[in-house]
Amino acid sequence: MSVAEQKLTHLTAAGRFDLCSPGECLRLLSAASYITYSRRTGGCGRMLKMLLHGTCSYDCAYCSVRLQRERVGFSPGEFADTFLDLWREGLVGGLFLSSGIARDVDCVMHDIVETGEILRRRGYDGYLHLKVLPGAARADIHDAARVANRISINLEATSPDRLGRIAGVKDYRQDILKRQAWVAEEKPGGHTTQLVVGAADETDAEILSCLADQYRRVRPSRVYFSAFRALPGTPLASHPDTPTWRAMRWYQADYLLREYGVTADELRAVLDEEGFFPDRDPKVVLADGRMAVNVNLASHSDLLRVPGIGPKGADRILSLRRERPFTGLADLARAGIRGKAAGRYLVFGGRETVQTKLVL
Repeated sequence: MSVAEQKLTHLTAAGRFDLCSPGECLRLLSAASYITYSRRTGGCGRMLKMLLHGTCSYDCAYCSVRLQRERVGFSPGEFADTFLDLWREGLVGGLFLSSGIARDVDCVMHDIVETGEILRRRGYDGYLHLKVLPGAARADIHDAARVANRISINLEATSPDRLGRIAGVKDYRQDILKRQAWVAEEKPGGHTTQLVVGAADETDAEILSCLADQYRRVRPSRVYFSAFRALPGTPLASHPDTPTWRAMRWYQADYLLREYGVTADELRAVLDEEGFFPDRDPKVVLADGRMAVNVNLASHSDLLRVPGIGPKGADRILSLRRERPFTGLADLARAGIRGKAAGRYLVFGGRETVQTKLVL
């Protein structure tokens, strides 16, 4: 294995909480252990997800990078050469680039931006996601937004108090929220963020309030959720792991907020007395508490509240019912809707018909 390959293997293995939890959306593509695939990359295909520098002076209690003592990293030019070789060989189709903060934040952020600029100058026109580091300068955020398809800065926790439990060096309001506002201004509609679920012992009620504020204030294109996993040698090594299903419930709840018109207040009704989601799809829980929907009369927003019906399915129903009314599960199948998932929440009747029979 070449020196460059050794660095890639080391630096891709270290970025556990940059975008996805282990196994959540990554799988091995080839014998090259540093190449991974993500279904959430907007169609970029094979995505190289890595750190530019593999050591960090910050004190995030859950992070393995803080444990690294050997300074492993690439210069911008060196990594650009390596990545472009992989890209031209067809081994990678996109790049997610973050970094540990081994030195001054401004120096490392400059390296990230410079890497993106070199790639663009040398003909790379594929997907490029650049991580904005806490405390980054406004000029570097501007330049990152200029060269990248997407940029992001991680919230990591829901509030200053919660972040203080797991990362004492970072200032939540100045280093993260202020920079996130700059990110939103520089790349509207093209920025994301992430929360590490469970590391700071936050409740789902706290996460919900945080998300509602996010969509009101900075409008990220989406939020990622990583279920906390304890790592040996870190201050949180004895902290219980977060169940994988909890992060999955947050992806479902977040989608309801972003795409389905469900309000934060509605989702709060799903939480238990201690402020946590049960291990059930929140869309199903909400539907269980509502009256069945008449598929021939319902609005687009009401159809979206039915489990098994998404935005495209609701559009198809509205279009097809203009031709003739829906009378049963066969018509749902005609619209591409899974009848077993949606049927029990629907009734079939015309505009002048009162239909009370549910499809079971």
